[in-house]
Amino acid sequence: MSLFDQDQSEIPSFEPESQVPEWWRNFRSFVWETVKVIIISLLIIVPVRYFLIQPFYVQGSSMKPNFFDREYLIIDEISYRFEKPVRGEVIVFRYPRDPKKFFIKRVIGLPGEQVEINNSEITIFNSQNPDGFKLDESGYLAQDVKTSGNLRVSLDDNEYYVMGDNRSSSLDSRGFGPIQSPAIVGRVWLRGWPVDRAAVIGTPEYDL
Repeated sequence: MSLFDQDQSEIPSFEPESQVPEWWRNFRSFVWETVKVIIISLLIIVPVRYFLIQPFYVQGSSMKPNFFDREYLIIDEISYRFEKPVRGEVIVFRYPRDPKKFFIKRVIGLPGEQVEINNSEITIFNSQNPDGFKLDESGYLAQDVKTSGNLRVSLDDNEYYVMGDNRSSSLDSRGFGPIQSPAIVGRVWLRGWPVDRAAVIGTPEYDL
């Protein structure tokens, strides 16, 4: 049956836009603008949130005095897709014994190196320093901090040795061993809270 053969009562009628109440047009416009804002926000925020940066907060005292309990941090998740972690950087990673937990520690040993702890001193052995060099951590450790342990660990090509800055209260590679690169979530980029301690987190330089 063609449209022209239908009974006129079955033909749908449409109200001209000019006859639609203004409040309804304004409401529809508001809803549409809101939907557009939500869509655009999701297109921007979701990739940033899940692929570029991610918020975390500190739990515990293992990184004192540089990071305190309940501080709010922003983690850079993209840099390590193009470059490898650097010694001294503070990173967030999945705890090897329970990947649902996230830890924050400082990178001490790099892939292919040997890390030795003896008499509270850390010595790094690598291809550039086959005889080893003492790691000067005065830039981020308190003067009275002692690094306990008596060990020497060889790292594989994708392993990192990590430690907390508060050495006496830190569960780190001295306890659970080196971490593998796939476990690393990203580097700590920014402290956002508390406001009076907000800062971009830099990487210490070592005298080799």
